[in-house]
Parts: sequence; C-alpha cells; structure tokens
Amino acid sequence: VQLVESGGGLVQPGGSLRLSCTTFGYTFSSYGMAWYRQAPGKEREWLSRINSAGTSTTYADSVKGRFTISRDNGKNTVYLQMNSLKLEDTGVYYCNAFGNWGQGTQVTVSS
Repeated sequence: VQLVESGGGLVQPGGSLRLSCTTFGYTFSSYGMAWYRQAPGKEREWLSRINSAGTSTTYADSVKGRFTISRDNGKNTVYLQMNSLKLEDTGVYYCNAFGNWGQGTQVTVSS
C-alpha cells in the first residue's frame, strides 16, 4: 500500500489550495479515506473522512464549511479542497487509508 500526497504550498490567508492523495497497491474503491494534519509542535489532527463510494463525508469543526473532501475512484485519488485558509491551517497534511499513511504535503498559510 502506498499513498502519495501532493498540492501543498505557500498561500496567503483567505486563499485556496487543493490537495491530492493518489494511492497504489489496494482496491481504492473498497475503503474510506481520511485527511489529517499536523501543525508545528502539535499532535496529528483528524480533519475529514469520506466513505468508499464518496456519498458520505464528515468534518472536524475546525474546517467545516471551508474544506471539502472528495474522491475519484477511477483515479484512485482522494482530494481536499481548502478554501478561506487561515494562519492556523499551516501544517503537514496527510491522507490515511485503513491505518496507512502517506509522506505528507506541507501547507503554509502566511502573509
């Protein structure tokens, strides 16, 4: 199982980014997926989850209304659309599939 995140970068407050996580080595469409982040000096925090079919999503209160999780089972990829970014959204963002982690992608929100 391999998960590869991409799409991070430097963005100003109020800006947007879309993260991608492409997976290899298992039947992507059979499993739910989740996004987490780890801010400097803090524990890893769960952000969002999507079921295997993409029909059900949940969000942490910290990102609800600003972030949107989605998936494309034909591309074995899960996305995280992040809008209205805040300084406190800075961190390394990880995707997770049944306990497996990617390497993470850095998001820095700064003016």
